[in-house]
Amino acid sequence: METGEGADGPGGPGLGCASFNQDSTSLAVGTKTGYRLFSVTSVDKLDCIHESDTPDVYIVERLFSSSLVVVVSQAMPRRMNVYHFKKGTEICNYSYSNSILAVRLNRQRLVVCLEESVYIHNIKDMKLLKTLLNTPSNLSGLCALSTNHSNSYLAYPGSATIGEIIVYDANNLSTVTMIPAHDSPLAAITFNASGTKLASASERGTVIRVFTIPEGLRLFEFRRGMKRYVNISSLSFSPDAQFLCASSNTETVHIFKLEQHGPSGDEESPTWSAYMGKMFSAASSYLPAQVSGMMCQDRAFATVRLQMAGQRNVCTLATIQKLPRLLVASSDGQLFIYNVDPQDGGECTLVKTHRLFGADEEHGTGEAEGTAPPQPCQSYAATVAMPTTGPVSATLTGYSEDGGAIKGEVIPEHEIAAGPVCLDDETEFPPINWCRDGSRSGKERRT
Repeated sequence: METGEGADGPGGPGLGCASFNQDSTSLAVGTKTGYRLFSVTSVDKLDCIHESDTPDVYIVERLFSSSLVVVVSQAMPRRMNVYHFKKGTEICNYSYSNSILAVRLNRQRLVVCLEESVYIHNIKDMKLLKTLLNTPSNLSGLCALSTNHSNSYLAYPGSATIGEIIVYDANNLSTVTMIPAHDSPLAAITFNASGTKLASASERGTVIRVFTIPEGLRLFEFRRGMKRYVNISSLSFSPDAQFLCASSNTETVHIFKLEQHGPSGDEESPTWSAYMGKMFSAASSYLPAQVSGMMCQDRAFATVRLQMAGQRNVCTLATIQKLPRLLVASSDGQLFIYNVDPQDGGECTLVKTHRLFGADEEHGTGEAEGTAPPQPCQSYAATVAMPTTGPVSATLTGYSEDGGAIKGEVIPEHEIAAGPVCLDDETEFPPINWCRDGSRSGKERRT
């Protein structure tokens, strides 16, 4: 989800990274001068809920709506810092053998991806549970972790030359399956919210496939285009997994609808498209496999024409103010919000444009008219009440709500198992407690 090129980051002005949190209610962005966290629960108003002057941030990930945020900077690309941003305290930090390329987290696991290894931590106490060594070369740090903590599936490339996907159970620490997804190396992978579907795209960027998890069976195949190869930078399911959006280095964002075309439905509504679909299906058995496969692929249900091309961006589908929206954060520091018609699809309507840094220049139609400008971002000191003690030592690899003075509380297991937990820091503890083994060095090395 990073817009930069790993630890090197992009040059000049713009975003070094941008990522939506697990339920797309928050946007985190990093630049050469610091990072910011925004609330994206409203169309008209973009609230900056936290701002830090940590320089050259190229990874910043927030755990749902909690105060836990993970940061990696170019100054120390091998070190991961975990902060409680409302308290202004460091929870812990870990150092690794090489540059950190990606970090993924849910309420059970925190995953750190290096070029040839993957580290899996228990997010409750940051204990290192598993190190996957000698993984295929993964220069972009491509990986995905399901947000559903009940399964915590992890996906990462199984090959550097073809599009194989390894699906790993991060809860039980065992390999689930290997999916031969594409002929070319992988470019993007993502899980749906429940962890039952996995979408992937290759470096060619022409075909997007959706598989069942944990079986690894192909469920859908969508064609983004045929004329040119593109670099797909972002894939994201809608909260109900009925739609899938894909953005690339072109000016078009595609939204695909995940619906099965059963024979009974065709009989009940004999439309022209259903009739043609039957003809193509019958003819495909007489054609070469490559041609018949193209005839069976679905096209985009809805599209968005961005105002620029050639820039990396991150997209997500979210429900904001009870309506389906497409959000696109671009590397030039803009957030675009579009309305999506879930019934008819077609061209999506731009509703609002927000600036993510610098002067806040907003443009919009419809709902955006007549709204007051958003409040300016508070400084770091104004956002959090600084404690009297300094940051937690690097040897303290756990979390407590008070910043490390006493042992924190743990969310009960029955509460976690019941379903998603809303991590409101005013009333609940984020799911990380003080590490009972305070002697850990905070540094992990290959063994």
